[in-house]
Amino acid sequence: MDPQIQTALTSAVAVFAEKNELNTKAIQNDLIKVFSSDEDFLSKVDLLDAAFDDYPQMEALREVFFDLLLMNFFSADVIKLEEDYLDSPEWEQIEEDTLDRGTELLNVLLYLNECKDEDIEPELEDFLKEFLLVEEDEFQDEHRIYEPIIANQILMESSVEDIAKAAVGIDEESELKELFYPIMCFFYDVEPSTDVKKTIEQNSVAQDFDMAVFTILENFNQN
Repeated sequence: MDPQIQTALTSAVAVFAEKNELNTKAIQNDLIKVFSSDEDFLSKVDLLDAAFDDYPQMEALREVFFDLLLMNFFSADVIKLEEDYLDSPEWEQIEEDTLDRGTELLNVLLYLNECKDEDIEPELEDFLKEFLLVEEDEFQDEHRIYEPIIANQILMESSVEDIAKAAVGIDEESELKELFYPIMCFFYDVEPSTDVKKTIEQNSVAQDFDMAVFTILENFNQN
């Protein structure tokens, strides 16, 4: 298992489990077993779903952890496979079979990896324009999905409190409804102090989910 992803996983579980009075260690251990397994990717997805079925209180994080599982596959599992595996018909079929899984958090995690590779500090405008290419004609699907964030970029110059107010108004049908607050708060301050993190938590509507996602992003940016 990729050490960075293990740190993000254990931190997110700790945050979520503590707020819901769950057995943190047991959940962490069960999920680490899934991620560290030698099974193929689709089998790992089945194991992940079985683990979440055992902890129904964790349901809100199921698809977020699918994103982490995919990131772990890219960084740890794929090195055991053929060099061009990600271009193979087999992987193409896996992508097809899991098309409805995961969240838009995956794009932010991929972006943070790219920032690390290029030794640049993550910024919202860079993420939208240079990574997602939302201003390019051929990437209008991304523009549609990320419209709530695109329309609220001014909040990077505002406050956590204003991000929270904007989050309440995001369309219920938006694919970014749940992720808007933690993603925007992360980009608002990519190296937050303890006081800033406390403010983010205090203004959150869904503290367990928001702080778990925020913790994942923070860990990806730190390691």
